[in-house]
Amino acid sequence: MPTNISHFAVQADEVERARTFYEDAFGWTFAQWGPPDFYQIRTGTDDDPGVRGALERRHNPAGDAPLQAYVCTISVDDVDAAAKGIKAAGGKIVYPKYHIPNVGWLVQFVDTEGNVATAMQYEAE
Repeated sequence: MPTNISHFAVQADEVERARTFYEDAFGWTFAQWGPPDFYQIRTGTDDDPGVRGALERRHNPAGDAPLQAYVCTISVDDVDAAAKGIKAAGGKIVYPKYHIPNVGWLVQFVDTEGNVATAMQYEAE
C-alpha cells in the first residue's frame, strides 16, 4: 500500500477567517460537518478530487504546548498568481519565489491563522 498523504487538517484560531482565506486564495470548498467550527475541505474538482482535509478550531491536545504540524505543499498552476491570491486573501509570503531545478517554483506563506504552507508550481515531467 502506498504511503501517500490522504488527509490534512488546518488548525485555526478563527475558523471563518481561515475558511475565507482558503476559499479566496485557492478556491477550496467547505462543508460543515461534525462539531461546531469543523468543516470538511474539498481541494479538487469532479475530475480530480484532490486530497481530503478538515478545517477545525485550533486545540492543544498535549496540554500547554501549541499544536505542531507538517508544512503542506499545495500544487498550483501558476505560482505568481497563487502568491498574488495569497496576499489578496490576507496571507503573507515568508519565502519569496524560488526555483528548485527539475522540480518547480515555490513560495512559502503564512495563512491568516499563522500556519505555514508552500505553494508549488511543478515543472512538467
